[in-house]
Amino acid sequence: MKKPKFDLLAAHRYFSAYCFNQAWELIEKPSRAPQEDEELVRLNQASIWHWTQREDCTDRNLSIGYWQASRIYALLERAEEALRYARLCLEHSQAQPPFYLGYAYETLARAEALAGNPQEAGRHLSRAFELAAAVADAEERQILMADLESLL
Repeated sequence: MKKPKFDLLAAHRYFSAYCFNQAWELIEKPSRAPQEDEELVRLNQASIWHWTQREDCTDRNLSIGYWQASRIYALLERAEEALRYARLCLEHSQAQPPFYLGYAYETLARAEALAGNPQEAGRHLSRAFELAAAVADAEERQILMADLESLL
């Protein structure tokens, strides 16, 4: 493949964050058109792909990207995909601080609830609350707790 006339690494840095943030704006939109729902999926997948092309990509970056994917699929009521990305999020969160691991269990609880598995959802939610209690930063703990309480 021919070398591009622009800095490819800079493009990956830009689009990994840009696509994530654009997806986040659509997540927060109170009402979306069907084409915006599909754009959500495309933006998230583009963000994850650009992250995987970066030399500085870490498990934390992938954990966050997979968390966003699971949240998007939960919003779209696509339980199977929400579960798939929740499991990937957990896989990449194992060595992360309680805030990130707590969010992995939050998204698992959300996806299991959507899939009609209340016992599994409850188990994951309990673990997420345990991890939230271990989050040292008060602001991060409050953010995680608010998302967990939305599942009650």
